[in-house]
Amino acid sequence: MGHTMIEKILKAHAISGTVSPGQYINCRVDIVMGEDITAPVAIREFEKTGAKEVFDPERIALVPDHFAPNKDIASAGQIKLMREFAKKYKIKHFFEVGEMGIEHVILPELGIVGPGDVVVGADSHTCTYGALSAFATGVGSTDMAAAMALGSTWFKVPETMKIVFKGRLQPWVSGKDLILHTIGKIGVDGAIYRAMEFCGDTVKELSMADRFTMANMAVEAGAKCGYFLPDEKTREYAQGRFQREAVYYTSDEDAEYAQVVEIDAAGVEPCVAFPHLPENVKSMSEIFSGEPVVIDQVVIGSCTNGRIEDLRTAANVLKGQRVAKGMRLIVIPGSQAVYRQAVEEGIVTQLIDAGAAVSTPTCGPCVGGYMGILAAGERCVSTTNRNFIGRMGHVKSEVYLASPAVAAASAVLGRIGSPTEV
Repeated sequence: MGHTMIEKILKAHAISGTVSPGQYINCRVDIVMGEDITAPVAIREFEKTGAKEVFDPERIALVPDHFAPNKDIASAGQIKLMREFAKKYKIKHFFEVGEMGIEHVILPELGIVGPGDVVVGADSHTCTYGALSAFATGVGSTDMAAAMALGSTWFKVPETMKIVFKGRLQPWVSGKDLILHTIGKIGVDGAIYRAMEFCGDTVKELSMADRFTMANMAVEAGAKCGYFLPDEKTREYAQGRFQREAVYYTSDEDAEYAQVVEIDAAGVEPCVAFPHLPENVKSMSEIFSGEPVVIDQVVIGSCTNGRIEDLRTAANVLKGQRVAKGMRLIVIPGSQAVYRQAVEEGIVTQLIDAGAAVSTPTCGPCVGGYMGILAAGERCVSTTNRNFIGRMGHVKSEVYLASPAVAAASAVLGRIGSPTEV
């Protein structure tokens, strides 16, 4: 019996244990990552261990992005702790304001993570890096602390489910629509502790930005990780960018899968996840057949959809348009590089002309931090990844998850709508 890509990566990194689904193994890690909510907890736990040094100062990344630039005194203290730890242990990858960005955008962008890696991050959306054919997963802060000291951690080897997408995408359908449709189909518990392998002829045509989006949201189906098999687009992205030697693994033809799900991608419409779960997905046809959903705010950005391709799409929809009266449109580039490119391409000007507020890179309102918190009764269409109760503010507010195209169109319309209407 053959093996999946994830099983091969784990086998190559295993220190002990048998690499088969359900078995526990101890594994070397290539990168350990933490952000300004989780890393301070990990740092305090690390200090309790009595360790005199980290396992490798070049393989730890500390990214203040949730409340940076400092939101308040408490966040300033959290980030100061990270800064001092990075200085004390000579951590190479610590990102200050002015060079920082959203962690899951800048780590691939800067080549810190790449194909064949085992990456653990004290953030649930660490699974984003599966787009680069890596095994990447979120861990708790105490596990992050141990990994910083030891350079290894334990896993239960996940079983794998194959998601096969077939057919050519309709206009305006993106990776965000594919993953929302998938979560709507299998549910938020449909892939619990499984690896999700995204494949099929549709996938071959997806951009890396779309792949990052889909891998990012695998955790919203309960998955341990989501990943794409390497192809020419993977190699093109990694070449000249990845700071170490890329190792490309793929799944064997006779690999064993716990489940195979086939999806007619040609039949997928632009869609929206209604409150309060990512599985509560409605197609645009279903939305049009119901009562109009009037909204107060639109957020375009986050680790899910804050890349230059996402901003281009939004600017394309907004070109020559203005946001609806009373609408708040907040656009947050995922990194300084994305921000700069958006400036150079004239995208920022287009967004401002449409009535958008453009922010420095930050996670901002995604986790209810700042830069767009909702009041009671307010509704927001957002390109972020979660729409739980109180996720973006008041417990009586509502978050609707959508692609940048649908989000931008909704900002113009003042209600949830399609880019075909603009």
